[in-house]
Amino acid sequence: MNYLWVFLVGGTLCIIAQIIVDNTKYVSGQILVMYVVAGVVLTALGLYEPLVELAGSGATVPLTGFGYSLVKGTFSAIDEKGFIGIFTGGLTATSAGICAALVFGYLASSVVKPKTKI
Repeated sequence: MNYLWVFLVGGTLCIIAQIIVDNTKYVSGQILVMYVVAGVVLTALGLYEPLVELAGSGATVPLTGFGYSLVKGTFSAIDEKGFIGIFTGGLTATSAGICAALVFGYLASSVVKPKTKI
């Protein structure tokens, strides 16, 4: 049953993004930012945590999950370090994902030759 919830929640987030792509003039970068900000806002309001508990990686792997990780890291760093945690918590919590994105992005750009769109 857990796999079903992971699939349904993750798939729904993807469907919403595809609907935005198909029906608006937003470019992919704008949609990515909207998803991260939505994850931050929903987590700060306490609305995203129940979704994470229900769907696990279906809610934490998409970009809204990155916003969730930023907020959760910030909250825990504030509890541990006080005011300075506002500035360090989000990056500490997401540093592994950021590093992986940079490394794999570099590797992909080394292997693939991009084509110019006309």
